[in-house]
Amino acid sequence: MEIRGPRALPARREDIELRTPDGLRLVGELALPESRTPVATLVTLHPLPTAGGFMDSHILRKAAARLPALADLAVLRFNTRGTGSPRGLSEGVFDGGAAERHDVAAAMAFVHERRLPQPWLVGWSFGTELALKYGREHEIEGVILLSPPLHRATADEIAAWAQDDRRVVVLVPELDDYLRPAEARERFAAIPHTEFIAVDGGKHLWVGESQTRRVMDEIVAAVNPSALPLAREWPPA
Repeated sequence: MEIRGPRALPARREDIELRTPDGLRLVGELALPESRTPVATLVTLHPLPTAGGFMDSHILRKAAARLPALADLAVLRFNTRGTGSPRGLSEGVFDGGAAERHDVAAAMAFVHERRLPQPWLVGWSFGTELALKYGREHEIEGVILLSPPLHRATADEIAAWAQDDRRVVVLVPELDDYLRPAEARERFAAIPHTEFIAVDGGKHLWVGESQTRRVMDEIVAAVNPSALPLAREWPPA
């Protein structure tokens, strides 16, 4: 059958809880390959909760549904403070990206405790701000930024990545509501090693199977390119 929409492929899925340095309980899920050891880990950071973003925002949910099986990746999703989903409500209140620093730290502590390999921060919209602001504090391979609005990450916080050799992969939709490719290139020019990908026809929310597949392909191209091309049917032909 064709892989599309919400279909979940085989994986080991575990409801988890994270504890932040300031004492909050965050709810989440870890998805692992069904029978293999993961080759890398995606620590996902969801869109703005005050605009409906949460751990089940569709790109992150589909990454967890597909990539453990298709690309041998571990996928960690969680609700930042004050954010709820069918999985549950994380403690605390939304802090505009400030106290969420502790939420990122809690996720990375979990990755370390579980000895999950080669972690990457994968942020979408608001999640890209958290990755840019706080990712350099942690042992990660790099960041993958989907539809970065650059509303909260300062010019200095962006430029700081120029002194860091970890990878910065940026996907900017042609028709983004907040930051389109021409301006995004200027804003990210402070990081000479940015891997900049402008997506023709793309929109901020990446709606539709063709856009979902493009995002999945680019994530895997960065993290585990040997898994490409990703199967479009399950079981694979």
